[in-house]
Amino acid sequence: MPVMNRVTKTDAQWHKELTEEQYRVLRMKGTEPPFSGTYAHTKGGGTYRCVACGNELFSSDTKYDSGSGWPSFWDVIDEGKVELHDDTSMGMVRTEIVCVQCGSHLGHLFDDGPQDKTGKRYCINSVALDLKPKKEED
Repeated sequence: MPVMNRVTKTDAQWHKELTEEQYRVLRMKGTEPPFSGTYAHTKGGGTYRCVACGNELFSSDTKYDSGSGWPSFWDVIDEGKVELHDDTSMGMVRTEIVCVQCGSHLGHLFDDGPQDKTGKRYCINSVALDLKPKKEED
């Protein structure tokens, strides 16, 4: 099924619209240092969106403290919001998480999440996210 509202921009446009750190992570598949991101310890309620395109990705209701140093979620808002890709970079086999709407690298998916939930850990870079607080959602 084709993605509605696919965001397509040139590399120059992305470079102009994103900060250097956002560009490095989202477009170059980088990673921010652990425990350095804005949302690593955020407890407030709301919806986490892709900072590059506004795609709603995660609910604060699924966020938990994994101790990993990055914002972690045990589920996405909807499976159709992200794409999963094999990532064999850095000598490891991992599952990359990409925003389906704009193709931005968000982080990685691991199978060490809360076992009483999905068992998944969506390990996401803070710079890839924008939190829309609950009071703004109404």
